[in-house]
Amino acid sequence: MNEFINKDFLLRSDAARQLYHEYAETQPIIDYHCHLIPSYVADDHRFDNLGQIWLEGDHYKWRAMRTNGVDERYITGKDTTDREKFQKWAETVPYTMCNPLYHWTHLELKTAFGVDDLLNPESAERIYNKCSEMLRTPEFSARGLMKHYNVETVCTTDDPADSLEHHIKVRDDASFGIKMLPTWRPDKAMAIENPETYKAYIRRLGEAADMEIGSYADLIAALKKRHAFFESVGCRPPTTDSRLSMRKSAHRRRPTGYSVACSMGRSRTPPTLPASRAPCFLNSAGWIMTRDGRSSSTMEPCATTTR
Repeated sequence: MNEFINKDFLLRSDAARQLYHEYAETQPIIDYHCHLIPSYVADDHRFDNLGQIWLEGDHYKWRAMRTNGVDERYITGKDTTDREKFQKWAETVPYTMCNPLYHWTHLELKTAFGVDDLLNPESAERIYNKCSEMLRTPEFSARGLMKHYNVETVCTTDDPADSLEHHIKVRDDASFGIKMLPTWRPDKAMAIENPETYKAYIRRLGEAADMEIGSYADLIAALKKRHAFFESVGCRPPTTDSRLSMRKSAHRRRPTGYSVACSMGRSRTPPTLPASRAPCFLNSAGWIMTRDGRSSSTMEPCATTTR
């Protein structure tokens, strides 16, 4: 029987196999949006086990487990172990057949750990023990995994109030050789649904910008200051050509933040995106990369724009 994951997985034609193996396979990963935790990269974090690296914050897996009827305590609960959570994930995996989660899971087992077995309740303990043991070695640290997958650049998802201290640490570490750049994700600056939470965030943003925010104009000024700081650490706006393309696309489809503007009583006409204020899009390296560009990680789901 052929292995489920093999060197020609999803490559169903001679042209596909030629293009991948002769051109794409050896190319480095340049990831413009990812869910990596910057401190993990800066400190070269070591993962304790497979449950931690896979389930600590992967909302795709969480959603599948909930759909499969798994009790929340085995998904995000604090009174269950990583091993117990992993077992529940292993029980869920067979039911994800024909879902990308099934492919991603086995691609990651194969390409990172050399595991060919299919994950299910019976194989869970064997796979968990083998992979967890490998994760405790230096080669499987956060930076080690990035090198393993030939990563050249990753761009994280960052709030305007973030210090970016970990990006600066990585930037100044000449021994690493992989770029970690910030991206601009100002969702919280517009999340007015909970007044108390919003006021607390505005205070935090004001502290980061070294100014008091008492009006809408102050908010914009603070965001501009933080945007300039982000740019100084490597968050660059798109080129002129890409800005123009984005502006054209804004006329064809509504921005993902459109509904927020509508709920605040603004015009329902989709706004044009000015070139000077185009967002900084820089997407999805996880610790374990898959052929299709998707990655697993240990961080809350994020994107450059609201999904």
